Amino acid sequence: MARRFVTLDVFTATPHAGNPLAVVLDAEGLDTAAMQAITREFNLSETVFVAGAAERGHRASLRIFTPGRELPFAGHPTVGAAVLLALRDSAEGRGADVIVLEEQVGPVPCAVSVASARTGHATFTLPRLPQELEPPAGLPLIAGALGLDRREIGFDRHVPSVVSAGVPFTFVPVSSLEALERVRLDTTLWSQAIRPADQPNAFAYCRQVRDAGHDFHARMFAPAMGVREDPATGSAVAAFADVIMRFEQPGDGDHRFTVEQGYEMGRPSQITLEMSVRKGALVSARIGGSAVVVSEGVLL
Repeated sequence: MARRFVTLDVFTATPHAGNPLAVVLDAEGLDTAAMQAITREFNLSETVFVAGAAERGHRASLRIFTPGRELPFAGHPTVGAAVLLALRDSAEGRGADVIVLEEQVGPVPCAVSVASARTGHATFTLPRLPQELEPPAGLPLIAGALGLDRREIGFDRHVPSVVSAGVPFTFVPVSSLEALERVRLDTTLWSQAIRPADQPNAFAYCRQVRDAGHDFHARMFAPAMGVREDPATGSAVAAFADVIMRFEQPGDGDHRFTVEQGYEMGRPSQITLEMSVRKGALVSARIGGSAVVVSEGVLL
């Protein structure tokens, strides 16, 4: 059976920037092994498979894969799929300002808008607020796994932490942009240094930025998932909301942060994190970004 696919660049409105994503439409009838094989064929950081929704009123169901495994939730597949569906609905003269996508983590509401025939924007509400999981490994191990000196780990009140909003990450604050740019992975230390053990993903960040108006510069590494480095990681920025709550301590109200990522890979990306804080607690958060269609085709 021929199945249509589209590729988009996500967390950017510029083709050949951002994080590439493959979206396979008409995914009904594909089993897990076939989806994993197709994902390896595309060889992008993530591929998303779209099928009909199970619940009335929802737009579609999604399954998300990296080259190494299936994920219950991820940011750039959610944004990219939401933008693509909004573009298709708009071209057919229908559509809504908010659509709901079914993912393994739960239903994900997405506010969508169309900018042109190929570009759009989506902001989704986190289906699960982030939670700290376990203590991080020691500074010498974390620094060694990233090829840095232990004195380059941490800034202001920020120290390493392990947090998940659906996908877990070890968050590593790095003292300067210069240090973050020269990170080199030591995979012999990775399994000891980066937690949790079953999903050792690292999100390293600093306060210095490349582009004015942004708030944090970041890099994400997930060699165990088949992703040595990712150009833009919405699920990590979703969990980053907990990091901001603990170390930045924003006051009650609505807050907006822009995280830049992918610059070292030649794929500049911008991820927006919106947070609502009430009585000193995070009550909701949203991830937003643009996406642009790059190619279309058919899987035979």
